[in-house]
Amino acid sequence: MKLAILAAQNEAAREAQETLAARYGAAAPETAEVVVALGGDGFMLETLHRFLGRGTPVYGMNRGSVGFLMNDYAAEDLPARIAAAQATTLHPLRMRAITNGGTPVEALAINEVSLLRESRQAAKIRILVDGRVRLAELICDGILVSTPAGSTAYNLSAHGPIVPLGASLLPLTPISAFRPRRWRGALLPADVEVVFEILERDKRPVAAVADYTEVRDVSRVEVREARDVELTLLFDPDHGLSERIIAEQFTV
Repeated sequence: MKLAILAAQNEAAREAQETLAARYGAAAPETAEVVVALGGDGFMLETLHRFLGRGTPVYGMNRGSVGFLMNDYAAEDLPARIAAAQATTLHPLRMRAITNGGTPVEALAINEVSLLRESRQAAKIRILVDGRVRLAELICDGILVSTPAGSTAYNLSAHGPIVPLGASLLPLTPISAFRPRRWRGALLPADVEVVFEILERDKRPVAAVADYTEVRDVSRVEVREARDVELTLLFDPDHGLSERIIAEQFTV
């Protein structure tokens, strides 16, 4: 098994990389059958973005902090662990943002697409789902659309719902909504297109962020699931991502 072993920029990850490379060898990422990512969830996202479209499965081991997307670290029997691992397929979100100047910018998000106010004033945003206006004006600090895999990240911190992987749902979650004050968001079918139109955009500028891609001063943002793009994560048996998402809902 050809393994590419990649590490985050911290001492624990670098030491683990040296240990695993000495024990199992290290193939070039371009020729590897499996990519081993050593770090935390941030490094896992970075690795997944790096290998978007290549179809190479990624097996992560936690050498960071939270490690929700990672397996436990152990140097022993790595090829056997990978061979026995369960595959989880993810689809990112595709964002198309239009700037105030009319420039379109596209990006993929594995966790979420978020809109955030740029100034001291709250944002005013109109929300359309499949072309139909669902909320004429949301006054808020921001709003986000999350993937199921990303529903335990920023979405959860913004009090959005955790979504199981097989649910075919996308959480739509406001960030510090002021009006309507009691609106807590929505669960949308995964095949819809969500459009955000920025109101009073010169007075109340808004930025759109798809994981690592930030587009400032946007006038319109279109978001939908990218069904043509697949990402494969490998998890140890009984510790798969679906189980972790369920378990997270019972964490107090």
